[in-house]
Amino acid sequence: MMLQTMDTVESGIPRIPVGQWIDTGFDWVKTNFREFFHLLADGIETAVEGLADLLAWPPALAVVIVLSLLAWLARDWKLGLGSLLSLGAVIGMDQWDNSMVTLALVVVATVVALVLAIPLGIAAARWDPLSAAIRPVMDLMQTMPAFVWLVPVVTLFSIGVPGALIATVIFALPPGVRLTELGIRQVDAEVVEAGHAFGGTPRQILRGIQFPLAMPTIMAGVNQVIMLALSMAVIAGLVGAGGLGGAVVSAIMTLNIGLGFEAGLSVVVLAIYLDRVTASVGGGGFSLLRRRGRNAGSVPEPATDEDVDLEGRKAMV
Repeated sequence: MMLQTMDTVESGIPRIPVGQWIDTGFDWVKTNFREFFHLLADGIETAVEGLADLLAWPPALAVVIVLSLLAWLARDWKLGLGSLLSLGAVIGMDQWDNSMVTLALVVVATVVALVLAIPLGIAAARWDPLSAAIRPVMDLMQTMPAFVWLVPVVTLFSIGVPGALIATVIFALPPGVRLTELGIRQVDAEVVEAGHAFGGTPRQILRGIQFPLAMPTIMAGVNQVIMLALSMAVIAGLVGAGGLGGAVVSAIMTLNIGLGFEAGLSVVVLAIYLDRVTASVGGGGFSLLRRRGRNAGSVPEPATDEDVDLEGRKAMV
């Protein structure tokens, strides 16, 4: 790619060769870490394709029934019935295999993003300089147009699933960090001080008080990570990610309106299913199991904030 090499632009301001610096940096990274990127790409490809094969192995109707039962347990029978009908429609549109490939990419990208985001968010909540340092980085990751992230990852990983997954992780990571930090910071300071008064260590306070009380906010972050991963997984179809994104790209290239709408509607079904189920879990889902457990006397009443505080203090004592 030819970049402008003149010393100044027409306005008289000296040209800043940001593009050349970035090109040079990526060339250096690619030359010196070639083997590392090959190993990383192999691991990503194995994980995504293995999960996609696992999801596509059982009969599609059986997977739909299992997912619908999960939705029923997470919230109520209405969500279960809606999931059964909408996921069944995906099978009817012959987009099930593509949906499972996209779901596998979203699941792996979400797991990778959360493994990075939650510890980073906790550290940022505890150390203000780190929070100030990562905030502009999170802004850059979240506000940079999604298509731009495809360029550097294709440079490092070439066309295919590994580059698509890395771009998806970069795009989906910031909400997980931000909402984890916010959740930890919003925990009542008096409760944390009580934990210190009982002699709790920072790790005990985090595990027994801060993390349980911050869980609804953290789960909201998990929900956002999943939604952004799904949106980016479709865009990543441009770099060979396959699945529903690949079907959308194929529909654009061949002007196949029907295929485009079928793939798009399948994305909508997956997005609504994942959003409703994760939101239900974050809001204290699986109410059906708890109700049956209470009726059987084997599961206690749902914990209130005061109960969580008390349990946290007991855990530290």
